[in-house]
Amino acid sequence: MNDSKLILLRQDRHILSLLLNEGRLTEVNAYQPAACAPAAPDADTCILGSIYVGKINHVVKNINAAFVDLTQSRRAFLPLDGRAEPRLLNRPYDGRLLAGDEILVQVEKEAVKTKDPVVTPELSFSGRYAVLIPSEAPGRLVFSGKLDTAVKKRLRDFLPADELTEVLKNASLIIRTNAGELTEKEPLVSDIQKLSALACRLLSVADKRTCYSCLYRPASPYLMEIRDTYTDQFDTIITDDRQLYEETADFLKTQYPEELSRLQFYEDPRVSLSNLYGLSAKLKEATETRVWLKSGGYLVIEPTEALTVIDVNSGKYSGKKGIRDTFRMINREAALEIARQLRLRNLSGIILVDFINMEEADDRQELLEFLSAQLKRDPVKTALIDMTPLGLVEITRKKIRRPLKEQLEQ
Repeated sequence: MNDSKLILLRQDRHILSLLLNEGRLTEVNAYQPAACAPAAPDADTCILGSIYVGKINHVVKNINAAFVDLTQSRRAFLPLDGRAEPRLLNRPYDGRLLAGDEILVQVEKEAVKTKDPVVTPELSFSGRYAVLIPSEAPGRLVFSGKLDTAVKKRLRDFLPADELTEVLKNASLIIRTNAGELTEKEPLVSDIQKLSALACRLLSVADKRTCYSCLYRPASPYLMEIRDTYTDQFDTIITDDRQLYEETADFLKTQYPEELSRLQFYEDPRVSLSNLYGLSAKLKEATETRVWLKSGGYLVIEPTEALTVIDVNSGKYSGKKGIRDTFRMINREAALEIARQLRLRNLSGIILVDFINMEEADDRQELLEFLSAQLKRDPVKTALIDMTPLGLVEITRKKIRRPLKEQLEQ
C-alpha cells in the first residue's frame, strides 16, 4: 500500500466518501445525511441494512414476489425465493403470505431509478470481521472465499469451541475477508459476541413493536463504509469537517480503537482538502462517458436501463508494436481500468465489454484470466461469466447501491 487515503467531505447536499489510491480515485459514495434522520423515516433514502416491521401490501404469484409497505409512504419489493422462512408477527407462518401480514424484513438493495428497494426475510448483522445470520436452520460456519486455506485454519483455531457452539445454536456465521488480517483471536470473538447480543435483543422485542417500526438502523453509511473497506486499502482517514471528524472519532473509539491513529483532521485555510487532491476534476471524470488510457486508447462507458456497455478503442495509440502486441497491450490496460471503473462508478447488474478483437485464442484466454483476477479484488461480488461468440465479455456485479452518477444527482 502506498499513499492510500479515505477522504470524507461535506459537499452540497452530500457527505462524500472517497477512496484515493496513489492519487487516483478507486471508490466514491455519496450520502444524504439529512434524509437518514430517524425523525423523518418517510423521507429516509439511506435505509440499506435497516430492519422493519413491514406489512404485506399484496402478493404477485406470477413473479413469485410480494410488495411490502415499510412505512405508510415507502414500499419495497420482496422476492419469495425461499432463502429464509418469513418471520410473521401477526400469526404463525403456514407456508402462505397474505395481504395484511406483518413481517420482519431487512433492506438488502437500495431503490434504483424507478425500482423499489429490495428486502429479504433473511436478517443479517454485519461487523468488521463476521456476519451473523439468525436462522431457522442454524449451525453453518462459512469463510469468505477470498481467504486462503491456511488463514481459514488459523481463524478457526481462534474461535473457542464452547462459545461458538452456543452462537451457532441460533444462527449461522460468515467470517469476512477482513478477518484475515487478525493475528489474535480477541477482535474476532468480540465481534461475534456483539453481533449475537444485538440479534438476540432485536428478535426478543420484534413481536412487541407496531407495524412500520424500524427496529434496527445501521450507523451512518460512511461509518459503515469505514468498517467494511479492507484495512489494507487505506492508511489514512482524513476530513476537513469538524462534525465528520468527531463522529468518526467516536465511532472508532467505541468500535475499533486500534484504527483511531489513522484518523486525521485537515486544517489549512490556504488550500481546501478538495483542492489539495483535485477532487472536483476527478469526480467530473468519474461520470464522463469517455475514459482515456495512458497508451492513448480509451473506453466508452454507456449505462442503459437493462445493462452497461463498455467499448474499448485503440484511439490515439501510435506505438511501434505489431498489431497483435498492440491489441494485447491496449486490451490488458483496458481490463485494468475497467475493473477500477466498475467499482468507482458503482456499475452493477449485467456489463458487456467489447474489447479490441484478437485473432489468437491464447491471447483471448490470457485477457480473460487477467480481467478475472482484477475483478476478484472488488469488495462487491463481481464475476466474469464468459466471452460470447461475438467476442463480447460478460460480467455481472451485485447491485447494492445506486450508480455514482445517480448518487450525485439525487
